[in-house]
Amino acid sequence: MTRPGFVLDVDDRTPPLLVHAGESLRLERFPDGTRVIYPPESLPGVDDLDATIADALENPVGSEPLRALLFAGMKLTIAFDDLSLPLPTMKPPDIRGKIIEQVLTLAAAAGVDDVELIVATALHRRMTANEIRHVVGERVFRSFWPEKKLYNFDAEDRENLSHIGLTDAGEDVEISKRAAESDLLVYVNVNMVAMDGGHKSAAIGLASYKSLKHHHNSHTMVHSRSFMDHKNSELHSSAWRMGRLLAGHLKIFQIETSLNNATFPEQYGFLSKREWEWSLRDQAMMYGASRGLDAMPGRLRRKTFQSMRSEYAVTGVTAGEVEAVHEKTLAAVHRQQLVEVDGQSDVLVFGLPFLGPYNVNSVMNPILAMCLGLGYFFNMYRGKPLVRPGGTLILYHPVPHEFSQLHHPSYVDFFEEVLAESTDPATIEAKFEKAYATDPWYTHLYRTSHAYHGVHPFYMWYWGAHAMDHLGDVIWVGADRRTTERMGFRSASTLADALEMASGSVGRSPSITYLHSPPHAIADVK
Repeated sequence: MTRPGFVLDVDDRTPPLLVHAGESLRLERFPDGTRVIYPPESLPGVDDLDATIADALENPVGSEPLRALLFAGMKLTIAFDDLSLPLPTMKPPDIRGKIIEQVLTLAAAAGVDDVELIVATALHRRMTANEIRHVVGERVFRSFWPEKKLYNFDAEDRENLSHIGLTDAGEDVEISKRAAESDLLVYVNVNMVAMDGGHKSAAIGLASYKSLKHHHNSHTMVHSRSFMDHKNSELHSSAWRMGRLLAGHLKIFQIETSLNNATFPEQYGFLSKREWEWSLRDQAMMYGASRGLDAMPGRLRRKTFQSMRSEYAVTGVTAGEVEAVHEKTLAAVHRQQLVEVDGQSDVLVFGLPFLGPYNVNSVMNPILAMCLGLGYFFNMYRGKPLVRPGGTLILYHPVPHEFSQLHHPSYVDFFEEVLAESTDPATIEAKFEKAYATDPWYTHLYRTSHAYHGVHPFYMWYWGAHAMDHLGDVIWVGADRRTTERMGFRSASTLADALEMASGSVGRSPSITYLHSPPHAIADVK
């Protein structure tokens, strides 16, 4: 039996605990009484993945079988999630490629010859040819890439966008023209966490700035009470309205997958174990990895981490009507990740890893570190946050003043120009967003190179709006003081120093929670 997640109360017998700190690992002794939330162990994957995919396509929920929706002369579009999922990158073969092959086999048998495949990047950077090849597999890549039938979505290609209409809340729904004019859109998804999937797939992944600005804004984000609970997320409420409008104009066959918690490859298996169960080999691996990483030049250290391939197993594949599919997917994600937690604490601690959705094969710049901590990790809850209103968040990450000019050019200017004037999401949105969103140079780099859209750093900043509104203090352990001060936060050298700095608001004996992640855990806070 796979062991569920659980909550440990630290006492004098508890060994030092593993903490991620960007591209390094450390062991930390937490104060007695600290509660530590451990994720569940990995669930087993399905026995026969090919058969599971075939069964999902033949026996969908809320829809006819896929083969019944395919016919000669039709226009078929297959869209799929980009490299922001899963994290780290899945060891080949990627589940999306496995599914796409079966969809294409059924399409060929039905005589369908008008097929295009779109990477649903929205305003993310264009994937490289090699990155796409990894996702779809060699056969699909060779068949479609040279003919330009496999490509990245371009949210700034006005001639190839289609305005579907307005929701009852006045939100524009504008997506890929190819998808909008298809007889069938098949969307292939990876649900790494509960935030993914559902109407967030096509309605966001294939959308333009004109659509995205309706929910990727400071007001929506500050009122999203956990992105992991779509029924209490204003972001998802907007996406669901858009998706339902879209479903009234376009036949969508959604295919969603869920993964287990096998985040790290076998040689880094100690990262997924509970510290008191480490073998002598695990202890030696931890010691060697931490010392070796600290001794490496930064570029080599990053290459070591970015080359990591996870050994995720697929725990479920569900196909059919979007909302019916998503309910089943959420249940599978919750089986793997939910941990019951009793109440909130004064202080919440995270160790942030080297990788987030927007620095795959790239640099974790300060804005992305903020988004990962205050946007993603803070929202890994259902019910209410792990930390009380006005409490303190302590994060481990070096937050270096380092940016990729290739992937994040507008982030550099956002950090130097925008944050120098204000860190308030609403003020930033009102004063600066439009100029960055419409800047022709940023748009050129987004369309022709591998840069995130000019507006993207704004979205990442808004992603932390709920946490900023909820928290009384944010302190980074081991961080560059300049970068944290520019973002409106404080830095400390050690956990003890951070707790001392927070004592003015949480007292000298605060209740502390450490979310021991990754692998992922969603705290079901009662």
